[in-house]
Amino acid sequence: MVDRVRKAVFPVGGMGTRFLPATKALPKEMLPVVDKPLIQYAVEEALAAGIEEFIFVTGRGKSAIEDHFDHSFELEKLLEGRGKERELLQVTELVLRPGQFAYTRQQEPLGLGHAVWCARELVGKEPFAVLLADDLVQSKTSCLKQMIDARAKVGGGSVVAVMDVPREHTQRYGIVKKGAENGSLVEVKGLVEKPEPALAPSTLSVIGRYILEPDVFDHLDRHEKGAGGEIQLTDALAKMIGNKPFHGLRFEGRRFDCGDKAGFLEANIAFALARPDLRDQVRQIVRSFA
Repeated sequence: MVDRVRKAVFPVGGMGTRFLPATKALPKEMLPVVDKPLIQYAVEEALAAGIEEFIFVTGRGKSAIEDHFDHSFELEKLLEGRGKERELLQVTELVLRPGQFAYTRQQEPLGLGHAVWCARELVGKEPFAVLLADDLVQSKTSCLKQMIDARAKVGGGSVVAVMDVPREHTQRYGIVKKGAENGSLVEVKGLVEKPEPALAPSTLSVIGRYILEPDVFDHLDRHEKGAGGEIQLTDALAKMIGNKPFHGLRFEGRRFDCGDKAGFLEANIAFALARPDLRDQVRQIVRSFA
């Protein structure tokens, strides 16, 4: 029987410099797509996949994230007094049971691998998910749920969400060296962080969704620096290949890179067009700029 994935880690300690000045005082994960912040979409995706415990790796100036998932008694009382039931539900539906949320701080911005390592004591010795809020996936079935289902089919191990990118973009991603393919599943034979296009083993890139075995902490414990002088999660994952099953999943859905301004704007349009209450207005607006 495959071990259940109960915990998810959300690395949210980054500075968000590409969105300055908006992120000077506002965490980038709190930037809204239509009317919900990016981090809420990530948490909702994890909830839909059956995740029970949520671990946030924060940094300085990230208290707005903690406040967002807590009660706001003054606001709730105001909405209740004014009979605004729909709005009241919107601000209370993600306030989960005490103990389901935990926060730990990444005191230095040393890379994604370091951020995940900071959660090691809270994760313990069980498989866990990692979700990057910058990567927003629009899909019928939660992207993480797709990954958990795929992991059950292959008997456990690690699973990463993958998609093909233009070869000239390989130096932006962790790139997979492909093994056998079975439908949407790809055996991962190797991983290279941000290779030059000419040296990339494929164009299949890892996006910000991972299901990992706790063994990854053994490699992250070494604090070895990789591309950009940072502790790269991809480098630790590469060392795990061959010990347990390791697959990439070509997920159903559309991924938006919300760490990029154009990708963020694209996500707002796509999610607004998917809303019956906004669809017609947004179409008219988009046409007016054509």
